[in-house]
Amino acid sequence: MTSVVSRSRSLGHIAGVGRLSTAPVGRLTALRGADPEGNGQALTPAESAEHPDLTPLEELEPMTVPRPVAAGTPEAPDTSGADPMPESPGVPAPSRLTKPLGVALDQFPDGAEAHQELDELPQGRFLDRERSWLAFNERVLELAEDPQIPLLERTKFLAIFASNLDEFFMVRVAGLKRRIATGVAQRSASGLQPREVLDLIWTRSRELMARHAAAFQHDVLPDLAAEGIELVRWAELTEKEQARLHNLFRQQIFPVLTPLAVDPAHPFPYISGLSLNLAVVVRNPVSGHKHFARVKVPQSLMRFLEASPQRYVPLEDVMGAHLEELFPGMEVLAHHAFRVTRNEDLEVEEDDTENILKALEKELMRRRFGPPVRLEVEESIDPYILDLLVRELNITEAEVFPLPGPLDLTGLFGIAGLDRPELKYGKFVAGTARGLTDVESASQPDIFAAMRERDVLLHHPYDSFSTSVQAFLEQAAADPHVLAIKQTLYRTSGDSPIVDALIDAAESGKQVLVLVEIKARFDEQANIKWARKLEESGCHVVYGLIGLKTHCKLSLVVRQEGETLRRYAHVGTGNYHPKTARLYEDLGLLTADPQVGSDLSDLFNRLSGYSRRESYRRLMTAPRGLRDGLVARIQNEIANHRAGLPAYVKLKVNSIVDELLIDALYRASQAGVPVDVWVRGICAIRPGVTGLSENIRVRSILGRFLEHSRIFVFGNGGDPEVWFGSADMMHRNLDRRIEALVRVADPTHRAELSGLIDLGMAEDTASWHLGPDGAWSRKSQDADGHRLRDIQELLIDSRQRRRSAVAAL
Repeated sequence: MTSVVSRSRSLGHIAGVGRLSTAPVGRLTALRGADPEGNGQALTPAESAEHPDLTPLEELEPMTVPRPVAAGTPEAPDTSGADPMPESPGVPAPSRLTKPLGVALDQFPDGAEAHQELDELPQGRFLDRERSWLAFNERVLELAEDPQIPLLERTKFLAIFASNLDEFFMVRVAGLKRRIATGVAQRSASGLQPREVLDLIWTRSRELMARHAAAFQHDVLPDLAAEGIELVRWAELTEKEQARLHNLFRQQIFPVLTPLAVDPAHPFPYISGLSLNLAVVVRNPVSGHKHFARVKVPQSLMRFLEASPQRYVPLEDVMGAHLEELFPGMEVLAHHAFRVTRNEDLEVEEDDTENILKALEKELMRRRFGPPVRLEVEESIDPYILDLLVRELNITEAEVFPLPGPLDLTGLFGIAGLDRPELKYGKFVAGTARGLTDVESASQPDIFAAMRERDVLLHHPYDSFSTSVQAFLEQAAADPHVLAIKQTLYRTSGDSPIVDALIDAAESGKQVLVLVEIKARFDEQANIKWARKLEESGCHVVYGLIGLKTHCKLSLVVRQEGETLRRYAHVGTGNYHPKTARLYEDLGLLTADPQVGSDLSDLFNRLSGYSRRESYRRLMTAPRGLRDGLVARIQNEIANHRAGLPAYVKLKVNSIVDELLIDALYRASQAGVPVDVWVRGICAIRPGVTGLSENIRVRSILGRFLEHSRIFVFGNGGDPEVWFGSADMMHRNLDRRIEALVRVADPTHRAELSGLIDLGMAEDTASWHLGPDGAWSRKSQDADGHRLRDIQELLIDSRQRRRSAVAAL
């Protein structure tokens, strides 16, 4: 086997990558013997940001590839951030961007130069992040437009599209506007100026919102009516239905309404974010003067009211038909619905506060009054009302979105929830994971016994969360031999059995440490509530490290067994949330492996105290070490390919935008290493470009379940190395969060996860394909018009067949 002793030309000198050890090319397993402590990562404070597919615009700083830092300088990265890796001669570093980036494909080399590695990668190689997110939401919309998908599921996808776009404006657009206003916004990695990005967002959003409204009006609405579910307007109701709603208005709606007038004595009222409102023009019959008033549509009431069985009318229509009762003695001239989206991002200065809980509560109050970033109005709105709204809300015409009513189609979640099973995906009940029990039974298996026997790989929602992760913690809480439980909580449900189990454990005298991430976006208030409830029960509650969000999904149980203590651990990709565990695709590992147990002990000590322990055995962690470890492993694949050893990279992530990692993948492609990327959301990679990325394939899969797991597979010279965990390939995950990936030890599990990615990337699997121009194309049928296989349906069927086969034994 060839020994490589020369330093990589520049990857070892790039900020965030670190120096790479001299070691033989080939299997990484051969390298670990020289370093029994494995890869160490230090955790350093940094700015935080979070959402499954959204982050504040701080992520775009400095909006170029990070500048190089010479090794050995005070700013050079530590070398302990990853397992020792072989260095690869002649592997250039991701180049520093010193000029504006273009987007034209003709910037890429062709001809004889196309297959030569370049000292500098070409400009225009990164797709725009915001455009990519909008393309992701367009894929959601395509599901709503697909007549092959059950009708109420299509209805739900319409609601998901609307909800996604709301959050995009609240976070991404709001952040960009703030940065432009303060003069700190910079050119994006895609080469666009901040104002160009904003204009692009407005233009593309307007197109998608119009298409969304058309899909509702012309596709879903008629199809619902054909199935006996009618969404109608007030004028379409029968006299009997109107009479019924008259009574409903007087008894349940009128008492909660508050009309707010606008005149010299009544200033323009505050319009809360995402609230639906009626703008009303009334006239005094005595003076003849016109007046403006606003009536908020109560969010506490159902968005669509049932006028008669299976016939529904928007709540604002019922209110509009009864405005005379709200303004007695006045003439109602016009009324129109409108909706405001506000900046609802949080900015908590953690370094300047002694109590992060109180600081966050104060910031949550401030968030209610963020500046407007979007105004949705009915397209028939009176110009007088529109002018008044634009002036009083202080927004531009570009931020006004006229749409056909009804507005706010997030209300379709209620319609999608109707009890019409024939209009939904077929019922699926998850079973107990194969590693926990071979036969389904009413009795709960002994989770600890199963974990002592072997590592248990969990794949939710196909494997039940309640009979695995939840049962693990409930068994730990009830077991008198368990001495301590340590747990991270990022998001959980309002009636969480996980929280209940932790409280039961604390009340029974066990040591319980809970790291609650109270800055989880839009779950802040709920997490504050659970943090206080846990503290009151006797749990030790901590909030992680200042400046970092704790996003890793970890659970550790310490149990007395004879004269020794044994540690049982769970490492996952998803939240400890029973509801989303039925809707999100995620992975988990239940293990009694001493190395993982030691790693989690060290990491929890790091998070809860002042431990300086930085070495881990089967973990890679962020914010320091994860990018280093991934880039080094990509380099290793390049070296293995040149040495004639098996080499490939397979990734399954939610999003990928980190320029250093993308450039490392480009280098791998240039060297001939095949790279497969399965991404759900944002992707800044430009695949299939000759001379740059012709060996990179990018696919996206959306469907019944939200693909949420993150998997990293490396060929490793014929001994595949597989990791999974909480981190995506984004700046926020790699630099401003506590993240953890676990190395999969069981060869069967490694093969299963590698095969899962192969299945998702297969040509006969339905997916979206990303082209070199940044356009996504949906592949749902073969050349003969037959539908391609749905990977989620395939996995459901395989689980059900396996359970049937076991039950028949």
